[in-house]
Amino acid sequence: MPERHINSLLTELESRSRRVANERSVSFKIDHEDLVRLKALAEVYGLSVDEVTACLLHQVLAEVEEKMPYRAGTRVIRVEDDEPVYEDIGPTPRYLEAKRRFEQECA
Repeated sequence: MPERHINSLLTELESRSRRVANERSVSFKIDHEDLVRLKALAEVYGLSVDEVTACLLHQVLAEVEEKMPYRAGTRVIRVEDDEPVYEDIGPTPRYLEAKRRFEQECA
């Protein structure tokens, strides 16, 4: 087996090992139609429903974090390029604080 294949294999094994070490089991109820969609995706891609669900949830959460709205408050927190930057009074600061708290609790 060529060296690049071995390196690729080792990289994939290391990545999978990190993912498995961070996985947690959860249980929740979903709509029947969503379950049908998950089963169909799992079949098409040869994965388990759990794997597809985890993958979708991971991607959706990343996108939600990315798109969380900034809402400018009235307090200036810094100046960049001679322009005031106002505190964020939207959901992002509360979300980030809750996320930090849960990361510490779950560590």
